Amino acid sequence: MSAPMPTGVHYHQRSRELALTYDINGESQSFRLGAEMLRVYSPSAEVRGHSPEQAVLQTGMKYVGLKNITPVGNYALKLHFDDGHDSGLYTYAYLWEMIENRELWWDDYLHELKKANASREPLGIPLQRH
Repeated sequence: MSAPMPTGVHYHQRSRELALTYDINGESQSFRLGAEMLRVYSPSAEVRGHSPEQAVLQTGMKYVGLKNITPVGNYALKLHFDDGHDSGLYTYAYLWEMIENRELWWDDYLHELKKANASREPLGIPLQRH
């Protein structure tokens, strides 16, 4: 199936999850992606680099949240994270790929953290950003 366009986008602030609703074969289906996953798999060059060797493992993102969501045309969302990160466009195709692979990608992320002896926990005391 090619990537569908979401019919609804809603951010759940308490759970820090982005809910994406799709019309699939005439049925409304909703999927959630955590802000932490969205942040660590940001499509930005800052995170992914310009090649796989340049990718930067994102650490300390356990409590990251979204401040704002901006639609970009009919093809993407720009996510504004509360840690200041807001580069990279989350195309609808990329979001759908993330939904389809979320368990695998999450397991890969946890494996990479362990390999790097890094943590999801931020250094120091997390500050609430408004």
